[in-house]
Amino acid sequence: MKPLLVALALALASGPVLAADADSAAPHPFSIRDLVMMDRVGDPQLSPDGRYALFTVRATDYAANKGNTSIYVLDLNKPPQPVKVVEKGSSPRWSPDGKSIFYSAPKDGVAQVWHRAFDADNGKGLALTVRTGDAVTSAPLDVGSFKLSPDGSKLLLSYEVFTDCADLACTKERLDGREKDKSTGTVYDKLFVRHWDTWADGRRNQLYIADANDASQPVLLSKGIDGDVPSKPFGGEDEFTFSPDGKTVYFDARIAGKTEPWSTNFDVYSVPADGSAAPTNLTADNLAWDANPVVSPDGKTLFYTAMKDPGSEADRFGIWALDIASGSKHEVDPSWDRSAGTLTVSADGKTLYTTTDDNGQHPLFAIDVATGKATTLVTDGSVSGFSISGNKLLLTRDDLKRPADLYTADVKGKGLKQVSHFNAKRIKSAQTGDFEFYTFKGANGDTVQGYVVKPVGFKKGKTYPVAFVIHGGPQGAMTNSWSYRWNAQTYAGQGFAVVTVNFHGSTGYGQKFTDAISGDWGGKPLEDLKAGWSAALSKYSFLDGDRACALGASYGGYMVYWIAGVWNQPWKCLVDHDGVFDARAMYYDTEELWFEEKENGGTQYDHPENYERFNPINHVKDWRVPMLVIHSGKDFRIPETQGLGAFTALQRRGIPSKLLHFPDENHWVLKPQNSVQWHEEVNAWLKEWTAPAAK
Repeated sequence: MKPLLVALALALASGPVLAADADSAAPHPFSIRDLVMMDRVGDPQLSPDGRYALFTVRATDYAANKGNTSIYVLDLNKPPQPVKVVEKGSSPRWSPDGKSIFYSAPKDGVAQVWHRAFDADNGKGLALTVRTGDAVTSAPLDVGSFKLSPDGSKLLLSYEVFTDCADLACTKERLDGREKDKSTGTVYDKLFVRHWDTWADGRRNQLYIADANDASQPVLLSKGIDGDVPSKPFGGEDEFTFSPDGKTVYFDARIAGKTEPWSTNFDVYSVPADGSAAPTNLTADNLAWDANPVVSPDGKTLFYTAMKDPGSEADRFGIWALDIASGSKHEVDPSWDRSAGTLTVSADGKTLYTTTDDNGQHPLFAIDVATGKATTLVTDGSVSGFSISGNKLLLTRDDLKRPADLYTADVKGKGLKQVSHFNAKRIKSAQTGDFEFYTFKGANGDTVQGYVVKPVGFKKGKTYPVAFVIHGGPQGAMTNSWSYRWNAQTYAGQGFAVVTVNFHGSTGYGQKFTDAISGDWGGKPLEDLKAGWSAALSKYSFLDGDRACALGASYGGYMVYWIAGVWNQPWKCLVDHDGVFDARAMYYDTEELWFEEKENGGTQYDHPENYERFNPINHVKDWRVPMLVIHSGKDFRIPETQGLGAFTALQRRGIPSKLLHFPDENHWVLKPQNSVQWHEEVNAWLKEWTAPAAK
C-alpha cells in the first residue's frame, strides 16, 4: 500500500490554458494553470559514449483531457537544444553501440517496440535518419515493458496473457470473444477480484524473450509462474534483467495461488534465456520481499533488494549480494539505516547506485560493495531518475520550487550542471513561495521534521491563513520535491502558508521511526502533528492559527477523519481525499490485505479490538468542523463507500459539508480537467472557511 498511498491522490491544476499563454504571462503568483501545463521531464538515458541524453517529456493536451509523451535527444556537448525524435513514444533505450534507439509506441492502436537508427553526424550536430522507425514487435497485445540484452540481439518483453493459452493470439481471440458475449457476469473463486482500479479477468503479466530484429516469435520464460512478471499494478523493467553474457534472465515474482492479497513474499528467479528450463527460485529461504535484481559486470554476483519482515511492504529494503556459483548470500549494507530503491551497478562492479528518502530530501547514493558504506552524491531536492555511462552521470532532479529537469555530473556527484530548461519561461513568470525545514520534539521525545512554505507575495509583519497538509502512505514523507498532485505552491499561490509534518511512520529517518506507526495510526502520528503545529505557530509568526484548514489524502485522509473527532479545535475546515472512515469495513472492502493485517496486527476477525482502537467512525458524535469529502469510483484501495459513509455522517449531523465524486478516477485524480475541478473545489473551500471575519 505504501507506494500507492504515499503518492497520494491529487493531480495537476486549474483553468484551461494554452502552453503559449503560460509561457508569455506577466509575473503572477503560481497558479493551477501553471502546474497543469508544465512539461514533465523523465526517464533519462545516457548514451554509451556519454555524449547524448535520451529522455521523455510529457505535455498536457488540455482539450483532449490527457497527457502526450514524446521522446527527445539532447547533445550534451552542444548548447541545449533538445530534438524531439518521436512524437508519441515512451521508454526510450539506447542500443549497446549507441547507433540506434528502441522505444515503445502505438501501431494501429496496439503498443509495440520500435527501433530507430541514430546518426550523430560525425560530431557536427545532432541528426537522425529521416525514416520514422520500424516496429520490432507485431503482437496483437500491448507490450507492457521491455529490456534489451547486453549485446543488443534480444528483447525481454512482458505481455498480459491467459496463462493457459499457447500463444499471444489465443489471448486476443479470447478477449474478442468476451466482447461479443451478451452475458456480462464473471465468476471468481479467489482474490484478487479487483486490484487498484481494475477488475481481474484471469490474465497475468508474463515474461517473454524474442529476437531484437524480428520479435514475431516470442518465447515464454516465466512458464509455470502463477504470478505477474512484472508485478501489478506498477511493476516494470526494474523487475527483470539479463546476465552480462545474455544467457540467463533474472526476475522477481510473487507466487499468487489463493494467498496473493495477504502475501508480500516476492522471490528472485533465474531462467535460461532460451527458455530451455523452468525458472529456479534463488531466494526461497526469505519469506519477505526480494526484488530488483541486477548482475555484476563479471557475471559472478547477483545484487538485489530484500526485506526481512514477511507481510510488510514498508520494511527496510536492504541490499543483498548472491554468489551465483555457490548460492551463498550476504547483506551489503546492514549498517545503512535507509531503504534502498532500484539498483544500478558500476562498470567495475564495485559500486551500487540508488535513491531513497533521507531527512526530507530524496538523494542519489553510491554504496561501496565491499564495505556497505553509503555516500551521498546529489542531494538538496529529489533525484527521480538517473543513468550512468563511464564517468558521467545523467539525472532528473526537482525540488519544492522547480519541476524536474536534466542535470549532469561525474559519478562522484561533482560538477552538477543543469542541461535542460523545459519550463524556464513558465517558472520565471510564476512566482513561488520560499520554504524552510524545521524540527521539534515529537512523540517519545524524538526529533521530528516538517517544513513551512511562505505564501507568494509574503510581507513581513502580516499573517496568513494556513493549509496544514498531512501526507499519505502512511510510510511516506513530504520531501523537498516537486509534485503534480500535492504541490505546496498551488496553495502558496492562493495566499496560504503551508505547514506539513513528517510524523512517526515517515520514511527517510530510519526504519525504527518508519515502523513506529504500525498499530498506532491515531497515536504517535497525532502527537507529532499536534507538536508540529504548535512548534510552527511558535516559530513562524506569520501563521494565522485562527484561520487554518487541515487537508490529507489516503492515510492523510484517515487522519483528517480521525482529527475531526479527537483534535478539531484548531481547524476552520477540513478536506479529506480518499480517506479511511471505518477501519473495520476497510479490512473487508480493500484488496491488498497484507497492508491491513500488518498495520493492525492481524485479521479483523481475530483482532477486532485493534481495528476499533483508532477507528474514526467511533467519534462521529464529536465531529463539528465543516468538511469537503472527495472520493472516486475506481478507487479499489480505499473504496468509495468510505467517502460516502463520511459524507452521510456529516449531513446527518448537520455539519456544513460537500462531496466531490469522480466516477472515472482511481486512488489518484489523473485526468487534467478532473484535476482542475479538484483544485478549484478545494481552493474555494479553503477560502470560504478561512476568510477574515466581517468587521
